[in-house]
Amino acid sequence: MKAKLHELPEETSVKVSKRRLLLPFLRPFKVSGCSLAAIVLLYSCQEGGATAGNGPMPPPSLPVITATTLPATTYQDFPASVQGKRDVEIKPQVDGYLTGIEVDEGAYVHKGQPLFLIDRKPFEEQLNNAKAALLAAQASMENAQINVDKLKPLVENRVVSDVQLRSAEASYNNAKAAAEQARSAMESARINLDFTTITAPSDGYVGTIPYKAGSLVTKQQNVALTVVSETKDMRVYFSMSEPDFLQFKEKYPGNTVADKVKQMPPVQLVLADNSIYPQTGKVELVEGQFDRTVGAIRFRATFPNLQGLLRSGSTGKVRVPTTFKSVLMVPQDATFELQGKVFVYTVGDSNKIATRPLTISGRTTNYYFVADGVKQGDKIVLSSMSTTMIGGLRDGMVIVPQMISTDSLLKAKPL
Repeated sequence: MKAKLHELPEETSVKVSKRRLLLPFLRPFKVSGCSLAAIVLLYSCQEGGATAGNGPMPPPSLPVITATTLPATTYQDFPASVQGKRDVEIKPQVDGYLTGIEVDEGAYVHKGQPLFLIDRKPFEEQLNNAKAALLAAQASMENAQINVDKLKPLVENRVVSDVQLRSAEASYNNAKAAAEQARSAMESARINLDFTTITAPSDGYVGTIPYKAGSLVTKQQNVALTVVSETKDMRVYFSMSEPDFLQFKEKYPGNTVADKVKQMPPVQLVLADNSIYPQTGKVELVEGQFDRTVGAIRFRATFPNLQGLLRSGSTGKVRVPTTFKSVLMVPQDATFELQGKVFVYTVGDSNKIATRPLTISGRTTNYYFVADGVKQGDKIVLSSMSTTMIGGLRDGMVIVPQMISTDSLLKAKPL
C-alpha cells in the first residue's frame, strides 16, 4: 500500500510534464487574455485526447513568429572618461605664505575671481625699492643730459675738444640705460605684487585644495594649489579597438578619417548609474595613431554642460548609434548558440522544423539583426522552451505552430 501511494499513473506524469513545459513559455511574453485562454484550451484538448486513447503523443504546440524587416537603430557603447574643456592647475608664481583662501572646494567661480592670497608685504617693499631706484636712475640721466647740453656750445666754439662731449654723451647713454633697467625692475616688482592675489583663469569648478592658510608656497612646488575645471562644454574621451575602427571607416563616407568623423551622428553619454545624459554630443577629434600598449585609437566627443551636471574626472560610456532603414529582426529568445555560432529553428513544409545558422550584423538588448541565414517571411520557432522539452527540438520534428504577431512581440520585448 505504501508503494502505491507514491506512484503516479503514467497519464498523470505526462499531464504534469506538459503543464511544466507550458509555464516557461508563458512567463516571458505578455499576450492577451483571449490568446492565453486559447493556448491553454488547445493544450488541455491535446492532453485529453492523448490520455483518453493512450495513443502516441501529438506534435507539440510551439510559438512561432515571422521574420520581419523593420527600421531600427542599434547602439555600441565605449567606456569613456569626462574632462572639462580646460582643467587648469593653479600654481603660485611667487614664494610666500598663504594669508587667505577665498573659495571652498567644489565652488563655482568666475573668471578673475580671487582664489588665494599670498602675503603682500615683502613684495610691496620690493616695489617701493624699485621705485626709488628708478628715481635715482632718472636723476642720474638728467644730470648726464645737463653735462651734454653744457658741452655742446663749448665744442662748437672750440673751447673744449669734442672728446669731452663724446664722453658726456656716453655717460648720458649709460644713465639712460640704467633708468630703463630700473623701470623694468619696478614693473617686475609690480607684477610680483599682483601675483600675490591668485585669480580664476576661467569660469569653472574648484577642485580639492590641499593647502591651508599659513602654508608656505613656492614657484617650484609640484602640487598645485587647486584645479579649476571649465565646464561649459565637457570633453568625453573614448577609445575604439582596431576591429571597431576598421568598421567605423567602412560605415561612414569620406576620403579621410576627419571627413568620416564629420559624418558621425550625435552620440549619447551613459552616466555611471546607467542613466542617459539629456543632451547629445558630437565627435570632433580622433588621434592620428593607435596606442600600441592597448591596441586602441582615441576619440573625443564634446557635450554641452550648461546645467553643470557633468564634472571633470567622472566616467561613463559613449553610445554610438547606427541606424538601419530596413533590417531583418530575429528575437534573441528564438536563437541558440552552438560552438560559437547562432542558430534558429525554422518551420518548413508540413510544419517540420530545421536548424539554420545566422549571420549577425548587429544587436539590441532583445533582438539580433540578421544579414544572412533567414529571409523575410520565414517562420521561426521561439525556441526558449526547447531546452525544457524532453529530448529537445530536432531537425524533422513536426510541430503545431502557434503564431505570435510581431506587434505583440514588440510590446512584450521592445527593440
